[in-house]
Amino acid sequence: MQQRSHWLTTSTLVFVLGFGYGSSAEESRTIRPDFQFAGVEYSAEIPVPEAVLGHRIGERHTRPDQILEYVEKLAEASDRIAVGSHGETYEGRRLLHAIVTSPENHLRLESLRQANLALSESPNAVSDDTIEAMPAVLYLGYSIHGDEASGTEAALLTLYHLAAGSGDLVDLILDTCIVIVEPMMNPDGRNRFVSWANANRGRVASSDPADREHNQPWPGGRANHYLFDLNRDYIPAQLWESQGRLALFHHWRPQFQADFHEMGSNSTFFFQPGVPSRNNPNTPERTYALTREIASFHAKMLDSLGALYFTEETFDDFYYGKGASYPDINGAVGILFEQASTKSLSRETANGVMDFTLTIRNQFAASLSSLEAIARLRTKLLRNQRDFYREAETLAQADSISAYLFEKEANGQRAYTLMEILRRHRIRVFELDRGITIEGREFEPGSAFVVPTRQPQSRLLKALVNRVTSFDNPIFYDISTWTLPLALGVEAVVAEQDLSQVLGREITEIEIPGSPSTFTPPGVAYLMDWNTLNAPRALYEMQRRGLATSVMTRSGQLAAGDGETAFQPGTIVIPRSQPTFSNEQVDRIIEEIAAWPGVRFEPVPTGLTASGPDLGSPSGKRLARPSVALITGTGIRSIEVGEVWFELNERQGIPLSLIDLQDLSQLDLTRYNVLILVSGNYRSVGDATVASLKSWVGRGGTLIAVRSAVRWLIEKELLPERLRALPSDLPPARWVDVDEKRRAQEIPGSILEAQLDSTHPLAFGLGATLSVFRDSDLLLEPSDLGGTTVAVYSSEPLLSGYVPDNKLKMLPGGVPILARPSGRGAVILFTDNPNFRAFWFATARVFLNAVFFGQVL
Repeated sequence: MQQRSHWLTTSTLVFVLGFGYGSSAEESRTIRPDFQFAGVEYSAEIPVPEAVLGHRIGERHTRPDQILEYVEKLAEASDRIAVGSHGETYEGRRLLHAIVTSPENHLRLESLRQANLALSESPNAVSDDTIEAMPAVLYLGYSIHGDEASGTEAALLTLYHLAAGSGDLVDLILDTCIVIVEPMMNPDGRNRFVSWANANRGRVASSDPADREHNQPWPGGRANHYLFDLNRDYIPAQLWESQGRLALFHHWRPQFQADFHEMGSNSTFFFQPGVPSRNNPNTPERTYALTREIASFHAKMLDSLGALYFTEETFDDFYYGKGASYPDINGAVGILFEQASTKSLSRETANGVMDFTLTIRNQFAASLSSLEAIARLRTKLLRNQRDFYREAETLAQADSISAYLFEKEANGQRAYTLMEILRRHRIRVFELDRGITIEGREFEPGSAFVVPTRQPQSRLLKALVNRVTSFDNPIFYDISTWTLPLALGVEAVVAEQDLSQVLGREITEIEIPGSPSTFTPPGVAYLMDWNTLNAPRALYEMQRRGLATSVMTRSGQLAAGDGETAFQPGTIVIPRSQPTFSNEQVDRIIEEIAAWPGVRFEPVPTGLTASGPDLGSPSGKRLARPSVALITGTGIRSIEVGEVWFELNERQGIPLSLIDLQDLSQLDLTRYNVLILVSGNYRSVGDATVASLKSWVGRGGTLIAVRSAVRWLIEKELLPERLRALPSDLPPARWVDVDEKRRAQEIPGSILEAQLDSTHPLAFGLGATLSVFRDSDLLLEPSDLGGTTVAVYSSEPLLSGYVPDNKLKMLPGGVPILARPSGRGAVILFTDNPNFRAFWFATARVFLNAVFFGQVL
């Protein structure tokens, strides 16, 4: 095979590796003599990026379609690369990854993968001698935030380097490593960003931060289609991109994962380790020691470039829902890279004018140092993963908890959703095969899921299920807790006795039950249980098709056959006699929807009850189909917009209208009966528009406000409610300690218990208490108007997470959810985010109740 010198002919790498701060164009393309690939040559048979893209890396932002094309071209030209897909985005773009290793390894790739899985499945059977012959698996993930563009550009260079390069180090990497490269983790976000950057730049780029290229419009390209931060979804795993990525991760189970990001333009370059005092205690110290050892490779590489960097500050490894920390709880080492961003081709910074190519160079350099580190430390990393899973078994045996039980039908069937999440993380779940009694509580066979603690993923299970209220350091880069049973409103019943004899079949696919496959002969109506997983979606579908529906606000008993049928508040009534449908047409619609999982209908022969209100009672409130508008645009917090959009549109099938805030004053509010305001800056809204909102509510509209929108409505006197002030004074501190003292006074994402008014329509389908996620100081006082306080914080509210003591004592009796009737409509206030990251299912049900039942207050 003909070879050619990298330094003489590979102009793409020359272009990137020479850039720095404040240099002229000619100087920028001069290769630094202290940064060389000794003995590396590149094959002329492998296409350089510019040959496919039509531009050199760093000359413009590469589009998602060009990235896919180039990776495919590399795979066609090189026997070192195989390309695969692990899903698609919500806009239909392919989620692509490349597997890079030697041609010899490719020939036995599946056997190597199976051997790698043995490190976690049967660690005691893997000897040190076996490890000596095994390749390491590493995962390089680039630009999960779509507008942090330099990572993806560096990924293309990394793939070219591995596909075309030859030399001792390249050969070592290919022979001893299997490299998974995901070059573009967020194609939809990148497409938004790249389209803007390329369209708003002339032939000569401007470095002025005020220039249009530097200031992408709302919502920007950071998030995915539904405006979620994908780098917070590794634990919830609610988004398609994350689900595909987790499947790929667990298909291979790498020993190392790198996560390439950008940060503020005036910074330098960060690589882990993070802040040591904020490490997650579930991660073994050995993992952090390896992180420090790997860091020496990054330091050496960046030192050779004269690039400044920092470690052990700002960022931490506490929350496992991020790409750089999730590997730590799976027996691997995760590394975060953060490069100062240009968000354009050139930008003025505190350190001088910084070029896009410099950011790419540093990301490429960190890719190369990662590859070398893993190749050199291969056996240490393989032993680390094997020993992680060996220790997991020992730790689980020492734990007093043997298993967790989750009742299937309690809590709105949300246990099924919880089990889906656990299964995505390779946590084993079993049927309860025999009846059992735990502390006087009886469980019938088949009534509960059993999750044993003695399993390979015991450490991760503990991190997902247990509550934590004690911390060495009260400062968190992200949230302080994410206890999944609390997030879903599902009780985790703790078993200390050995349950191995009652375990049934292992559950690999979660099947959510629905209505019986056959109905008894229909009578006057159908009742739909609101305490099921997909009841809200089913209700909207019936309304969309034109069926009249009502909600029972009181419980009752109906005679049915030889017995009685009980119904609870929130039960949906669908009469068979409908103005525009025959009985048979109604039956067909119900039978079709009843086939959905998580929906339960029951036909009833009569509307007359044995006790409680009859089905035609005034306590059964007729429901109008929600017509929803959500305020969006500049000044509005995009991630909260996305959470509402996802919940209503993606999950519930409701076609809500996204309305820019600047258009609110001209909006024809009569088109809508529900208007949602999430956090944002509403100061531009004039008094006339406020008066229109108040009039619209009085005529029957439901106005739902979340977080800071609550404060704005109260300030504008749309409703006479009061806020409770939490203490904000900082303790005395030295100048160097002020920032940490301030952050220690924040509520960084904690879980609090609230008591629900179970008779209130917003509490239908829920229990007596509610787990609320709180990450702000905003809190309401109880209302002076009876029946408006939906939830109030308990006397001892902290369930999990960190809350400063001076604020914690002020929370009892405070109100996180309030619903005040106004004329024929209502204003509903959520001081906390009910749809947090799409996995706070308990409060999301309250939010859905507000959308559907706010009209009956």
